Amino acid sequence: MEVPVIQFKNVNKAFGEKVILDDLSFQINKGETLAVIGPSGIGKSTVLKLMIGLLTPDSGEIIIKGKNVVDFNEDEWNELRCDMGMVFQYSALFDFLNVGENVAFGLRQHTKKSEEEIEKRVEELLAMVGLPGTEKSFPVELSGGMKKRVGLARALALQPDIVFYDEPTAGLDPIMANNISRLILQTKKKLGVTSVLVTHDMTSAFLAADRVMLLNKGKIAFMGTVEETKATTNPMVREFIRGEDVILENINDKEG
Repeated sequence: MEVPVIQFKNVNKAFGEKVILDDLSFQINKGETLAVIGPSGIGKSTVLKLMIGLLTPDSGEIIIKGKNVVDFNEDEWNELRCDMGMVFQYSALFDFLNVGENVAFGLRQHTKKSEEEIEKRVEELLAMVGLPGTEKSFPVELSGGMKKRVGLARALALQPDIVFYDEPTAGLDPIMANNISRLILQTKKKLGVTSVLVTHDMTSAFLAADRVMLLNKGKIAFMGTVEETKATTNPMVREFIRGEDVILENINDKEG
């Protein structure tokens, strides 16, 4: 049986008296995309931050690629992060670098590739995300959707095994949001990466994910395939799909 790429085992996290994650356990298999959904403040971003080492759990185990990362030092995290790509909600491009330099940033920091090899890799990545020939453009010249595509190209530069997406369709019109979601799906199919998609956008989750996990009160309120999510009678899931107000605890917690 294949070992999961990411496992949470009885993970707990609180900020002061505010419990964010309560004995949380789940796993993500190789090549799978898990969409993590729920209202703001419910713990989605906390899960993501634990996976990339920006937070440490109060208790429990987080196993990534077969290693318990809870006690990793910064050198160990930096080595693991070379196998990870991150697409941020607001793209997080360096405004003072052009598109090509943004995409090449990790390659120059973490590899010994020649400039010719880096330029070729950047050209391949920009073509893959539908932005060929944009190397000399600056972020200020790009639309929101184009910035997200550049962010994805940068995230894939080091050929990661795992890609994290933090609200990748936020702030985009429905057409561009669908384009980004399809790009996430194509990336998984083409490169076989394991992905975590944190989102409020159920259209994106249904299009790009294999499974959906809804968090509530620090626990998993629902977990299922896209088909199971669409068909469930779970009222919390139904309300979230419809975009109605969902009455959940932790709604005002800003860490999620």
